[in-house]
Amino acid sequence: MTPSEQNQSGAVGRLARFVRLALSTHDHDFTRGSLRKAVLLLALPMVLEPLMEALFTVADALFVGRLGADALAVLGLTEGVVTLVYTVGFGLGIPVTAMIARRIGEHDHEGAARVAVQANIVALLVGSLLGVVGALYGREALALMGASPEVIALGGPYAAITLGSTPVIVLLFVNAAIFRGAGDAVVALRALWLANGINLLLDPCLIFGLGPFPEWGVTGAAAATVVGRGVGAVYLIWCLLRGTSRLSFSRRHLRVEVPLMRELGRLSVGGIGQLLVETSSWVILARIVALSGSVAIAGYTVALRVLVFALMPAWGLAGAAATLVGQNLGAQQPERATRALWLTGIVNSAFLGAVTIVCLTLAGPITAAFTPDAEVQAVAAFGVRVVALGYVFYAWGMVLTQAFNGAGDTRTPFILNLVCFWAFKLPLAYFLSKSVGVTSGPAGVFWAICVAYSLNATLAFVWFRSGRWKRGFERGMMTSKPEA
Repeated sequence: MTPSEQNQSGAVGRLARFVRLALSTHDHDFTRGSLRKAVLLLALPMVLEPLMEALFTVADALFVGRLGADALAVLGLTEGVVTLVYTVGFGLGIPVTAMIARRIGEHDHEGAARVAVQANIVALLVGSLLGVVGALYGREALALMGASPEVIALGGPYAAITLGSTPVIVLLFVNAAIFRGAGDAVVALRALWLANGINLLLDPCLIFGLGPFPEWGVTGAAAATVVGRGVGAVYLIWCLLRGTSRLSFSRRHLRVEVPLMRELGRLSVGGIGQLLVETSSWVILARIVALSGSVAIAGYTVALRVLVFALMPAWGLAGAAATLVGQNLGAQQPERATRALWLTGIVNSAFLGAVTIVCLTLAGPITAAFTPDAEVQAVAAFGVRVVALGYVFYAWGMVLTQAFNGAGDTRTPFILNLVCFWAFKLPLAYFLSKSVGVTSGPAGVFWAICVAYSLNATLAFVWFRSGRWKRGFERGMMTSKPEA
């Protein structure tokens, strides 16, 4: 073996060992040692998490697609409503990650355990309330989404089961946030592996009635997903009760603490709000694009699929910033927290910079894989190129937003989203789409997306440089520990 081959073999071996370490439970103190290693250890499982969550929808669509267009419509329309449930789950998870990260950074494992228990109580209460409403009004939800009578008749049970499982969804998201805050993101990833594995096994069995299983059609897809997610949530709760090196529990923690629940609720307003603002702005954008016809909306849909997939790893990298900032501020190391943010931002911008080059040069072939229609391809390829122009800005915007959230400042991202996505992006998209020339129609919407997200990142950077974002941590995120 030549020296160059030996070097390559050694590099591959080191990479393999690092991946095994990142995907194993490890007792790593993220307030000490190499920040570069810390970012990568946290980022790898966080990058895989959204991919695992997306696999639920892909798997269901793969099997349900064989039942016909109406069955697929049930999935798509219900997913539109379930997105609001995801917003609540993720929104609750934002302050949970921040509060757990702070306690771990302070080496206050008792406080971290108490936050985790109260987070589960809040998740169960909120999820149960929404779940009851969803189970009772599943058919009405489909009707509000514009479903035909045939789709409502076919998908009523599916919608009722899916929306009724809200407690499971919220518990899964919140407990995953607990482990991310503790620096044990791989535990959350394992729960999604388990949940997806069960869903993939049960989907064909319950949809088509394989073996001893009943043939439930599209309703079987809902049952399989609920069982999979339920097992994933139970696994996370079991890991919490079993205890880890960072989170250990005893019977005394299993009680209601109103001050902690109130603090979680207060911070969740900003967390849920920032996600609702962003999510709803995309819904309105779709309506603006629809004014330009079916080709425009088809191209817009394809472009978003490509763009969102490309951004998934970047979201995972940005998630590492929330944990590192929260833990290091808790350890009274604001300089290290700032360095962690810079390093994460540099890595994220380098990654999305490379993705930008790919999008600019290969947008045509990539979008052609989704549709044979030349007109749709043209719209989609143009959208991918335009939106990707701002990817380096988005990289920093994601990291800064997660850093604010990790510091307990959920209010700033909420305000920035209101300004950039409602007050700026939506009016600009409508104005440009109605103009004449190169920005008319869907082109105007794509340019509005690019400019709005770049503006969001710029304003976030200005706020970060002011240093005032740390006040959310110093003042608002439970500066005094609740009495035992």
